[in-house]
Amino acid sequence: MTTQPQTARFEFDLADEGATVALARRMASFISAGDLVTLSGDLGAGKTTLARALIRELTGNGELEVPSPTFTLMQVYDGPRFPIVHADLYRIKSPDELIELGWDEAAEGALLMVEWADRAGEHLPEDRLDVSLQLSLHKGETYRKAILTGTGAFAGRLARAMSVDALLARSGWSDAKREFMLGDASTRAYERLEKPDGTKGILMIAPKRPDGPPVRFGKPYSQIARLAEDVTPFFAIQRGLLLEGFSAPELYAKDATNGLAILEDLGGEGVVDSQGPMPDRYGAAVLALAHLHKLPLPTTIDMVPAPYAIPPYDLEAMSIEIELILDWYAPHIAKSFPASGARAMFVNLWRDLFQDLIAGPKTWVLRDYHSPNIIWLPEREGVKRIGMIDFQDCVIGPPAYDVASLLQDARVTVSDALEMKLLGQYLRQRKADDESFDFEAFARAYAIMGAQRATKILGIFARLDKRDGKPNYLAHIPRVKHYLQKDLAHPALAEIRAWFETHMPSVLVKDET
Repeated sequence: MTTQPQTARFEFDLADEGATVALARRMASFISAGDLVTLSGDLGAGKTTLARALIRELTGNGELEVPSPTFTLMQVYDGPRFPIVHADLYRIKSPDELIELGWDEAAEGALLMVEWADRAGEHLPEDRLDVSLQLSLHKGETYRKAILTGTGAFAGRLARAMSVDALLARSGWSDAKREFMLGDASTRAYERLEKPDGTKGILMIAPKRPDGPPVRFGKPYSQIARLAEDVTPFFAIQRGLLLEGFSAPELYAKDATNGLAILEDLGGEGVVDSQGPMPDRYGAAVLALAHLHKLPLPTTIDMVPAPYAIPPYDLEAMSIEIELILDWYAPHIAKSFPASGARAMFVNLWRDLFQDLIAGPKTWVLRDYHSPNIIWLPEREGVKRIGMIDFQDCVIGPPAYDVASLLQDARVTVSDALEMKLLGQYLRQRKADDESFDFEAFARAYAIMGAQRATKILGIFARLDKRDGKPNYLAHIPRVKHYLQKDLAHPALAEIRAWFETHMPSVLVKDET
């Protein structure tokens, strides 16, 4: 039985050339390298106008000469994000001729825009965007329309793009300039918005996380690790932080069903510069944590239509995270293959440590509280100077986790001296707020949570390289290893360190950086 590809179809009336150019601008917001866009339609329906407008938009050159590729068959343009290949296959007699033209080589890593695409035969993939431009008659007058059809994997992307347009329109942002922002290691995407009057915002595109394969108890990894499955946790924690007096981005508009939001733009001023961490700003960030951790925070946040219960950072979540080093870092980076007995021992040693922490003091663990997600807001005062983003995976757990996340930053080197200075600031503030605060117990928790986080990150960075084709994260591994080595020096982690010495000794070897 043959399964028909998924499709999504949208129609647009094109009143004039300006409407065709506007459609090209909309298309440019959701197509990227590796995509195939086919163009078809009646003579005079506007294929040339649309192709020219799209190429000019993608290259950022409104005056670029865009000749028809009818005789050259392929025209290649260099865009700032990816090359664009504009092809016309009218003169192709057989799909095999595409091989001689170097079709596959030209299309690799490029946007491929093709007219007379049906002549490509089996070379035409299922995942594509088909654009049909048509002339129609209505009450004796001729008008143009465009039909966009996404097939295969493009169906969901096209539907989401149309949902973005609808959100922008109904919230008064349809005339905003849209600028792509650098993404992170997740499936989320962001765009910076700016209206003609200078008003700024951030478009967040966070589709529902697809369920991965069941890995334990019939559940996928994300569910066991207590990762956000959709945008509801983001909206809840954003509301909670604002209610507690912190600087999270204001919510201007949202489409929870499609995972979309327009947020306040907190700016681009961070807590690091070309030299690394900025001590004063890091100090403010660690004191903001101290303030958060002294508060009697709720475990449930009132939301419409239903309250949101912040999940616990429980034993299973902490445990499955440390197993990432066994599943990814050990075989692919360390070239180590611990036997089943050694794996079981590793997990059990960690679980014994986690039990004590879970029974101890708990707070909101934002989980990604580190330099890429901290915005410096000098015009505000107190804890509000620290802008917080990327908190959707928040759980209820040990306060030491976020302190370690900040002071053992996986992407920025925090020197040993600065780490100790900032940790001292945090500890003194906690003691000033609460005389019963236990320095020694926190230091133990800090080492355990720092080591747990470093162990997890080594696995994640190896996975990003091996599974997701993102090798850039490997550059951070020496830094993360250094943090782990420091944390393992704490007496509470002596047995974990001994396990590494026996089964994965390369983790304890200092890398040359």
